Amino acid sequence: MDDPSVRPLADDLVLPFQIEASRLRGRMVKLGPAIDEILTRHDYPPTIARFLAETAALAVLLASMLKYEGIFTLQTKGEGAVKMMVADVTSVGDVRAYAQFDAAELAKAERDVDIAPAAALLGKGYIAFTVDQGPDTDRYQGIVELYGKTLTDCVQHYFRQSEQIDTGLSVAVDRATNPDGTPGGWRAGGIMVQRLPQEQNVLASDNEDDWRRAMALMASVTGDELLDRDLPAADLLYRLFHEDGVRTYAEHGLRFGCRCSRERVETMLQSLPREEVQELKIDDGRVEVTCQFCSTDYHFTDADLDRVYGAGA
Repeated sequence: MDDPSVRPLADDLVLPFQIEASRLRGRMVKLGPAIDEILTRHDYPPTIARFLAETAALAVLLASMLKYEGIFTLQTKGEGAVKMMVADVTSVGDVRAYAQFDAAELAKAERDVDIAPAAALLGKGYIAFTVDQGPDTDRYQGIVELYGKTLTDCVQHYFRQSEQIDTGLSVAVDRATNPDGTPGGWRAGGIMVQRLPQEQNVLASDNEDDWRRAMALMASVTGDELLDRDLPAADLLYRLFHEDGVRTYAEHGLRFGCRCSRERVETMLQSLPREEVQELKIDDGRVEVTCQFCSTDYHFTDADLDRVYGAGA
């Protein structure tokens, strides 16, 4: 995806790596301007913004572990204050995300967010992983019940229950503070390590020791390190795993990117009865459709709708 001759990225990247001594593979993600644009396009309360940023970071980590040409989607549905969260990542590095929530229920849940954010915000529900490689291929989807204090815990539970792959995850989210004390841009960072299938000539006890050591080292990483724009991902990985040898591969750039367009909206409108579409009219008499991901407004006059539906509709 990226030209290896280009100067290494400082931000908005995912970096694949392998721990040489134990053959454990992993990914590290650093999100800056991309996640800030995703969040600032919406007027999300800080609690929702943090939760959605964690979702996006997890989606990038999971997508980067797969070989696909298309779209990877991480989605949650719950019965709590947060009804739905969606983050998707294309194979070329476009990232987008949005959240649906109930403001009144959110106010009630705030007191428990620091203790168990996933349980407090999502309640009972599920998490789904989908890989869509286009109309000529079958979609892959994995679904598991929400289980864990954080969304990161829920993803780890999915790998234990459904994929039976040992997976370690750590994600951090925060908003920077400007020199004058005003809120700065949002940032997110994360690291993911997975255990490869055991080789025949490797003793199970050695394999387990390697895994425990890697998890202990990964647990030592701080949120500040994951979010530090001035600490390159490769340098942080060396800091963590240099004694065991860590090999990094070509990084992949990320950016905010929404796939909405006027043409796509017109196609969506055509699938609905015109009488139903008429109910979307705003005060000036135009139909307004807003993209949930990027908050772009699309407006359609009666003449536009005649063209969409055909003048006789």
